[in-house]
Amino acid sequence: MLHKFLNWVRGKEEPAGLDNPSLDFGRYSDNNKVPGKVRRWKEADSLFKEKKYAESLDAFFDYLKDDSAENVRYNREGEQARFEFYQGSKIVRGEIKNNHFSADVKLARMAEPSVPVMRRLLEMNFGLYYSRFALDKEELCMRFDTDLSTANPNKLYYGLKELATKSDKQDDLLIGDFAHLQSVDQDHIIPLPENEKEIKYHFLQQWIAETLEKIAAADADKFSGGISYLLLSLVYRIDFLITPEGQLLNELEKIGGLYFKKDEKPVVDKNREMIEAFRQLQAKPKEEVFKNLFRSKYTFSIVMPQVHKVLADAVHEANENMLWYRDNNYDYFANKLIEYGLSYCQYSYSLPRPITLLVRLFMQINYPDYFKALGYADTFYDPNANRFKEEAIIKYMRSVEAQWKDRYPKMNLKTEMLNFTNLLAFNFSFTTIIETLNMDVPA
Repeated sequence: MLHKFLNWVRGKEEPAGLDNPSLDFGRYSDNNKVPGKVRRWKEADSLFKEKKYAESLDAFFDYLKDDSAENVRYNREGEQARFEFYQGSKIVRGEIKNNHFSADVKLARMAEPSVPVMRRLLEMNFGLYYSRFALDKEELCMRFDTDLSTANPNKLYYGLKELATKSDKQDDLLIGDFAHLQSVDQDHIIPLPENEKEIKYHFLQQWIAETLEKIAAADADKFSGGISYLLLSLVYRIDFLITPEGQLLNELEKIGGLYFKKDEKPVVDKNREMIEAFRQLQAKPKEEVFKNLFRSKYTFSIVMPQVHKVLADAVHEANENMLWYRDNNYDYFANKLIEYGLSYCQYSYSLPRPITLLVRLFMQINYPDYFKALGYADTFYDPNANRFKEEAIIKYMRSVEAQWKDRYPKMNLKTEMLNFTNLLAFNFSFTTIIETLNMDVPA
């Protein structure tokens, strides 16, 4: 407890409260490099231009390493080096020797040759820019390599990112689609405690059932837009709060993709497809869900960062679309529209850490039962009494602001704008504060 308290004082502990569990929500983001790491990137680039390749690689891997996550291991002896780093269910391993850089990752074991599998990999090779699929005896692999003379930091970053993110996704898809393939290299994965898996499964089921019940009671044509928002906000809420992996994550991504698929289908039909997909997810055996709930380390974000204006525009548009539902007393729909604007950005972009912390606060206020079940002592909102812990909410926001002031000196959370009349009024005011933030980073 003393260690945790000291970390809080030094600004290293997240502003979740000293008596709360240390749980991660949302996807990993590499959009939060401290100034020292950014300097190492610049050093790597300068050293490469000076043809000091070994020193450039030292700086590059130091930049890549997230010290708090311990996601990268790098060891150099003279002109040779070995490295490994984590990306979800995969470990990327590589070496540098004889002026050559190579990295490999194991996907699955294929005991017997399979034409369908090899055809799949051959087709996917055409979509890769830096890496390629390969076969090493009985193991399906991915590989990226290059001469050191062309291994500038940008090429290494995007080459390794492609290798890591594609392999982390494809191993689950391959094993799911081809029953004879076997998992490999999974010892680093940390299974969740049984009680945490039970809680996540319970709320997964509860949120799906509640959403489908609300949709069933609404006119499918008149409320087609609102129904879409309900379904999409459910996708993004599950992704952020449940944080599924593997096949469960793939299925969740497909549900969201049904709406944004570029076809001529009416929104009503898209909604119907998403509803059916959620029903299939709801019917999935508990054991199958449990297999896709685990913790791991990451090195690369699977989405790209965006300027704050992109987030601000998304939040503003969702809040504008919310007004009709609010003014016509459809508060449930209105709250989910507000949630959509914020959670869509959290799902789609690599956001700055302080924004993610504010998204977590939003979720903790809107879904207090979930956080309470996970062991969080902080209850910022009591829905039965419609009572907010105003001081605690403001303190949380101020602590986020203080922790990240060095990187985002113009970030000013205007807590005086918060409206604590009811949940809908609070959500609208809270997201408006986020919309108007200045997240510029000093040069």
